[in-house]
Amino acid sequence: MMKKIILPIISALILSFSAQGQLTNDSTKVDPSLKGQYQLLLTKSKTINGYKLVNPGRISAFWKNLNDTLSTTRRQLTSANQKLNAQEKAITDLKSQISGKESALAGTNAKINEINFLGIAFTKSTYNTIVWSLIIGLAAALAFLILRSAKHIHEAKYRSNLYEEIAQEYQSYKTKANDKEKKLARELQDERNKLEELRSRG
Repeated sequence: MMKKIILPIISALILSFSAQGQLTNDSTKVDPSLKGQYQLLLTKSKTINGYKLVNPGRISAFWKNLNDTLSTTRRQLTSANQKLNAQEKAITDLKSQISGKESALAGTNAKINEINFLGIAFTKSTYNTIVWSLIIGLAAALAFLILRSAKHIHEAKYRSNLYEEIAQEYQSYKTKANDKEKKLARELQDERNKLEELRSRG
């Protein structure tokens, strides 16, 4: 009975001493991750009578590395959360600034696109439409007046030329009539002179 108890204890002590002697060499060959250290722990442990004999030094080292890794991960997680919160705040601030600038830009564009005429506010497009409609209407009215005036001018010129022709014909007729009257007056005077001469003879 004592042999059964002493034999495992002696074996465990031998394995423990041999494991401690190889701890330095193992640390240079092991995967530095927790998974690698755990695999090394299992690999280096011995099974006696269905029980795993593990080097306490390896367990302590694994536990220390586990705690260090957890602490580092927690610090990194806290730092990441702080950065994330700061980025979310910055994003919220940027969105607020963009929203304010968009509102200001919309207001500025509305003022730029608005024209006050006679106390009435018009958009630029409406104002341009009204102005061009007035310009086209005035241009059409002016063209109509010019065409109508040209027609009247042509009619007046035609009547003026006609009057000139009639005046010239009348002047010519008057001159001819005057010449004919003078000729008839001379002939009448000649006949009177002949008649007086015949009377003086008789």
